Amino acid sequence: MKYSLFITSLILYSVNSFSQGCVAVKGFSGCAANDSTGTLKKGSFVVGGNYRYFKSFRHFRGDHQERERVEKGTEVINESSFFDLNINYGFTERLYSTVTIPYSYINRSSMYEHGGNPPNGLGYRAETSSVGIGDIRLGLGYWFIDPKKLKKYNFAFGLGIKLPTGDYNYTDTFYNQGPNKDQTIEAVVDQSIQPGDGGTGAILDFQGYYSFSKRFSLNLSTFYLLNPRETNGVYTRNSTTTMFSVPDQFAGRIGVNYSAVKNKLLIYLGSRIEGVTASDLIGGDEGFRRPGYVVSIEPGLSLDVSNYNFSLNVPIALYRNRIQSFIDKQRTSQTGVYTIGDAAFADYLISFTMQYRFGGKAKSNKKI
Repeated sequence: MKYSLFITSLILYSVNSFSQGCVAVKGFSGCAANDSTGTLKKGSFVVGGNYRYFKSFRHFRGDHQERERVEKGTEVINESSFFDLNINYGFTERLYSTVTIPYSYINRSSMYEHGGNPPNGLGYRAETSSVGIGDIRLGLGYWFIDPKKLKKYNFAFGLGIKLPTGDYNYTDTFYNQGPNKDQTIEAVVDQSIQPGDGGTGAILDFQGYYSFSKRFSLNLSTFYLLNPRETNGVYTRNSTTTMFSVPDQFAGRIGVNYSAVKNKLLIYLGSRIEGVTASDLIGGDEGFRRPGYVVSIEPGLSLDVSNYNFSLNVPIALYRNRIQSFIDKQRTSQTGVYTIGDAAFADYLISFTMQYRFGGKAKSNKKI
């Protein structure tokens, strides 16, 4: 069979990993190559753009949803739009490079940040927002089996770096501030809408596939972002003691593809998990973070048209969990009272990708 579409799904959806809400995964991805024909031919480029949107508003502590927040109108609403420019190049048919330049616009609506939630607060619902370039990612990957042999399976490892190019001290206007709730001030926005995190990170990536038949295949992709920097030096709003953390992040996917319409259309169904860790593998855990994870079911479609590829996927959240942070655990130990912060999550995410391949020679796809 042709490998193009199920490798496309493996690649595209692994690149689209990011969390749906205040658990602040900023669209970070692994080092997967992007090519609508499968593995990159030597000397070929793939240039593409990915747009993602979600709206987070459902509050969780642990896996318990605080439904009263929506009922009372005190929920925090993040409407997030991301656009990633992806550039990929094949040094050989097995060694490839990736560059991802992210851009985001996020609008945050809340009451507690603008004077307080009723009945005790004097505030009202107002908005803050952020816009700009995020943290650029560079990576290299390597397929361990020669694609020319056209095996039923293959796997690749990637290694990348995340650069602190995004603003992590973005500010906006807050209302009803000060002792008398009568001031309007410029202050740092919430961690969840900061374009960057302020840390240089290392990205570890794995992807693989296995073909069951001419129509069906299985794929797997994972990545882990190590952020050794503990805090980024920016104090959270209204604090002179607590800085933003620079947390580790992760994502994983597994799914089945069905290719149809002369192998030009791929139908995908899988599951994914993504989130922020409470503790880093390297470095300390101090600072403010909202750790947690989302488990989703992920339907998707991918279409090849000449040198173009178009894909759409809509992960739907099945399970959301805002786990204890390092600060939560400290307070629990000090007071003897179990403490856990909340976070807002989305119900679903919309992701659309378009890419174009040029250069090199198209690989001959044989049937198996």
